[in-house]
Amino acid sequence: MGIFSFVKGIGEKLRGHDGNAGSTASPAPTPAAPQPAARPVEPNAQAMANALLQRVQSLGLGIEGLTIHYNGNTDTAEVGGKVHTQAEREKIILALGNIDHVATVVDSIEVATPAPESRFYTVKSGDTLSKIAKEVYGDANAYQKIFVANQPMLTDPNKIFPGQVLRVPA
Repeated sequence: MGIFSFVKGIGEKLRGHDGNAGSTASPAPTPAAPQPAARPVEPNAQAMANALLQRVQSLGLGIEGLTIHYNGNTDTAEVGGKVHTQAEREKIILALGNIDHVATVVDSIEVATPAPESRFYTVKSGDTLSKIAKEVYGDANAYQKIFVANQPMLTDPNKIFPGQVLRVPA
């Protein structure tokens, strides 16, 4: 079991966590008088847990008995289940942690074939996968190793953002 911290508010925005099951609202009518600025909508815990569950399932990682609980008071996602590899475990943790409204992931995932953990790297402004590879491996051309280690969450090696957390294999 592990506890992993992430930067809240910078991750991918999930649709459907507000209780609307992924529906899109029609545009609001223009008000006659100025309205005060709207406060950010905090997610409904059950709807957020369901959206996180769908996100992990959409990745196609082989996890058996997947459970996800979300606590909106602490922005914590608790995940459990069983996977075959350490890489699958780490990808699930990152898939959850790189979501808006998730600041902490509590991991209770069992790994059938234990292996050394990868290093987690938080992307800084100006980073590229090549720059990270140069820093970590001493070879900018090793960026592909980081890209592959983060698939299917990453779909393009040029699309990373500050605050995102990536797996960097040993």
